[in-house]
Amino acid sequence: MDIPQGLFCQSCGMPMSKPEDFGTNADGGKNEDYCSNCFRNGAFTNPSITLPEMIEFCAGFSKDMGMTPEAAHAMLTEFLPTLKRWKQ
Repeated sequence: MDIPQGLFCQSCGMPMSKPEDFGTNADGGKNEDYCSNCFRNGAFTNPSITLPEMIEFCAGFSKDMGMTPEAAHAMLTEFLPTLKRWKQ
């Protein structure tokens, strides 16, 4: 599995390179761990989502990732559990 280079969201794995990609802390400052889709104003945008639900949600973007849905699901099943939000 290829680990993304650079900063990427520790919840969904999205690469973060532009200022608008980054989530925000409660004080409005940039959060370098989580993307703007997952984290705003110091809190997760979907705090009750489970890891399996996040895998399914992200696999829905398989076309954007240049993968088949099956390949994206397999990659996400391996990759997402290694991220800060999901590590046990």
